[in-house]
Amino acid sequence: MKKILERSFMLGLERITFDPSIMAGQACIRGMRIPVSLVVNLVAHEKPIEEILEEYPDLEAEDIRQSLLYAAWLTQERVYTFKSA
Repeated sequence: MKKILERSFMLGLERITFDPSIMAGQACIRGMRIPVSLVVNLVAHEKPIEEILEEYPDLEAEDIRQSLLYAAWLTQERVYTFKSA
């Protein structure tokens, strides 16, 4: 968990926070009870950013942008080659 936190800061994702006492430690927005997964899900289902910001007035456009950047970072494909026995 500490490594993920350190990496998120290195990536410039200071709005993505992890706290075991908030939402069981999952990635959230600025220590609030708004999980990154919720934000990404709303965007994936084509909810306009303006509507997301209206429904969640504590969110800011930069929170949505960093949520998407964090999701993109998590889904980076890595190819590992293994030697056959």
